[in-house]
Amino acid sequence: MTGADRPTALRPSRRPSRCRVAPGRRAAALAALVLVPALLLSACVPAWLQGLVNGGETSTPTGEEVAEELRPYYTQVLTWTDCGGGAQCATATAPLDWENPGAGDDIDLALVRHPATGGQSQGSLFINPGGPGASGVDFVRDSVDFAVSADLQREFDIVGWDPRGVGRSSAVACYTDPADLDQFIFGIPEAEFGTPEWEAEVTESSIAFAEACAENTGPLLEFVDTNSTVRDLDMLRAIVGDAQLNYLGYSYGTDIGARYADRFPEKVGRLVLDGATDPTTTTFEVVLAQSEGFENALRAYLEACPETDACPFPGSVDESLVLVRALYDRLDADPIPADDGRFFDGAVLDIAIATALYDEGSWSFLSQMFTELRTGIVDTGFLLADFYYGRENGEYIDNSLEAFIAINCLDYPVETDRAVIAEQNEQIRAVAPTTADPSPLGDVLCANWPYQFEGELGPVSGTGAAPILVVGTTGDPATPYQWAEALAEQLESGVLLTYVGEGHIAYDEGDPCIVDAVDAYFISGTVPVDGLVCQG
Repeated sequence: MTGADRPTALRPSRRPSRCRVAPGRRAAALAALVLVPALLLSACVPAWLQGLVNGGETSTPTGEEVAEELRPYYTQVLTWTDCGGGAQCATATAPLDWENPGAGDDIDLALVRHPATGGQSQGSLFINPGGPGASGVDFVRDSVDFAVSADLQREFDIVGWDPRGVGRSSAVACYTDPADLDQFIFGIPEAEFGTPEWEAEVTESSIAFAEACAENTGPLLEFVDTNSTVRDLDMLRAIVGDAQLNYLGYSYGTDIGARYADRFPEKVGRLVLDGATDPTTTTFEVVLAQSEGFENALRAYLEACPETDACPFPGSVDESLVLVRALYDRLDADPIPADDGRFFDGAVLDIAIATALYDEGSWSFLSQMFTELRTGIVDTGFLLADFYYGRENGEYIDNSLEAFIAINCLDYPVETDRAVIAEQNEQIRAVAPTTADPSPLGDVLCANWPYQFEGELGPVSGTGAAPILVVGTTGDPATPYQWAEALAEQLESGVLLTYVGEGHIAYDEGDPCIVDAVDAYFISGTVPVDGLVCQG
C-alpha cells in the first residue's frame, strides 16, 4: 500500500491479501486476494444468462446425522436447471446466523456446476477463485477450462458457488449509484494530505460508505465472515451428496479450505490450496510481505523488459525503478484527467501496476501503459484499474469490492494506535522503497465499520484430516511463498508443492509438473512427495 500526497478515502491496494485491510496509497487502502488470471485470457467474461427452466435434475443429500436445528438445511434437495453453456444452476438455503439457525432470516447461496464429461462422476469438486468477493459462479460457469484441466472435468462435477455476501447469493450492497462508487474509489480529497482537514474528510467518507452498506445490506452485513462461509460449504457438500469434500481453493480460497479442514477434519476428502495464505499472520505482516513481494515482482518485470519489443525501460533495473518512483510523484502532484472525468494519479498507477504483476502473461500491459503515460495517455492504465475493480463502461459489473470490504472487516482486527502504525509504515517503506508510501491513518474504514472482528488469529492443524496439498509459487507477490511453507507446516497432513516461477497461483500456469501432480491427487488420490519442486 503505497501512500501519496493526495490520497482519497478508499483505494483497494494492489497488494491483494487474504481479506486484510492494510494502510495504503489511499487512506483506507485495502488488500485483496482475488485470483487475477492473465488479462488476455479472462478480460472478457460473458454476462449471466437468464431464463432458467422449471424442473431439472435434483441432488440427493447424504442424509448424515446433524443437530435437529440443522436438519432442514442439510436435507434440502437442490434442483439443477440449465443455465447455458453446458452448465447447471441451483440455489441453496443457509441460515443467516449459524449460531442461531432458523431464528432469523435465511439466505440464498447460488451454485453452478459442469457435470462430469466422462459419464460417471467421482463426485463434486468445489472451486473457489479467491477474493474475498470473487464470484465462484462466474468463474466456473464461464471459465471452467481455466479453472481446472480437462482430466478433472472428465472425472468430477465441477461446482462453483458465490459465498455469502457475494454476487448472486444474498449479497452485500453499499452504493447503488456508480458515480458514488467512482467518487469513493477514485476521488481525490480537497484538503491537503496529512492535515486535520484531510483526516476529517477521509474519515467522513469512510463512515458514509459504511453506513450505506449497513442500510442497503441489512442484517446480512454482520454474518459474511469466512467462518460462516466454511459452515455454508459443509452444508453444500452434504446436499450435493458427497460424504467428504473435494476442494480446490485459489488465493483467498485457501483460507476457506484451511479453516474447513480445521473445523471439519473428518469430512476432508482431497483438498488443494494454491496460492496459500498463513492464518497466523497479522495485518501488518501481510502488508509487509506483500509490499516486498510486489516490489520484487516489479523488479522481475524491469529485468525482463529490455529483452522484449517496445520496452519503455532500456536501462538497468535500478535506473528504471528511479523512473517509476518519479512517475508516482509526478502523477500525485499533477494527475492526468481522463475523458470520463476521473483523474489518473499515483493511486491509480499503483493498482494498475499490481493488476498486471499478478501474472507474467500480463507484463506487456505494463509496457504499454508506461509508454502511453509518457504522452499523457491513460487508456491502458485505466483498463488495468477497471479490470481489477470490475468496472466496465462506467458500471460495476459485480459487488466484489463491497463484499471484500465487508468480509475483511469481520475477519481481522484493526490497528488504531498511530505510533504503532507509524513504526510499521517505516518497515514497509524499507522493503518497498519504490512503491511504498503508506498512509498514516491505517484502516480508517474498518475502524468505523458497524461490526468488528471477534476472536483471535491462530494456526490451523486439521488434526485427523486426509493429506492436504498446499501449493506455493516462489515469485508470487500476492501470497508470498513463505505463507505456503507456513500453512503446510501447520496442517498435520499438509504436503508442500513448490512452483519455481513468477506470478500468482501455480496450477493455472499449465506447468506439466504442477498440473500432473494436482490432477493425479484428485483423480486417484496419489499424494506427491512432500517438498516436490517444479521448475517453471
